[in-house]
Amino acid sequence: MQTEVDRYCAYLAEVRGYSPHSVASYRRQLTQTVQDLVYLKLSDWPELTAPDVEQLVLLWRRKGSGIATIQQRLSALRSFCDDLLRHGILMSNPARQVQAPKAPKRLPKNLDVDAMMQLLEIPPNDPLALRDRAMFELLYSCGLRLAELVSLNVADIHADRELRVLGKGRKTRIVPVGKEAKRWLELWLTERSTWAGASDPALFLSKQQRRISARSVQLRLRKWGISQGVTENVHPHKLRHSFATHILESSRDLRAVQELLGHANLSTTQVYTQVDFAHLAKVYDDAHPRAKKKD
Repeated sequence: MQTEVDRYCAYLAEVRGYSPHSVASYRRQLTQTVQDLVYLKLSDWPELTAPDVEQLVLLWRRKGSGIATIQQRLSALRSFCDDLLRHGILMSNPARQVQAPKAPKRLPKNLDVDAMMQLLEIPPNDPLALRDRAMFELLYSCGLRLAELVSLNVADIHADRELRVLGKGRKTRIVPVGKEAKRWLELWLTERSTWAGASDPALFLSKQQRRISARSVQLRLRKWGISQGVTENVHPHKLRHSFATHILESSRDLRAVQELLGHANLSTTQVYTQVDFAHLAKVYDDAHPRAKKKD
């Protein structure tokens, strides 16, 4: 059973162009599923039925897996069974006959504009601080995913304030770069040209003068969040959420935000309309005389 999982993960990486992070996630979820199916006395994929999948879900619940984890595992299993169906190993997809438990939607958390400005006022006292300022300005200016940021090359910058971004599924999109982000990017490029690793195509280099890792970006952003006095936990995806929320609050153009974020489906972007409404509802409750509770 694990052999088919390994084949499918290789297909995701080599044919579908999934990122290493996504492939690792699929492998982890499906390997756990194989182990649990073996525990349930299943020995081969053609034997899999909808009742087996229901037993899987019950087993995960008994083990204490959260709803989000179960949804993720069941989604991975559905996609994998679709592949087995295409290869004639299954005659139908039993995982699509089983509903995952539903969880209340959690709204993405973002920084407000003041907190974002506070975070980005990083003094460029040394080359690494200058690099970090350029990275974070670009994350917020363009709403980039962390994987998209670290995969950027110098050649992806266009002279007319445009950036070529390689997103999920290796889909390319062109996004505008704000004036402030462009200014710090130019300062970083000048500094970068003096580094020994300047011949590396990567836009952002580590202290070892190689392409910076996603983990390094996370750690540097957390460090600056603390030193800049931002009370909330700061991570790269929160800058993407903040970008989307702030753009939507100002423009009310959901389609434009969808294009800028690189979402394949509008439904993915629509979560930000709920964030926007939640913000408006709070403003209303704080400001409207009839919304305030009397003692």
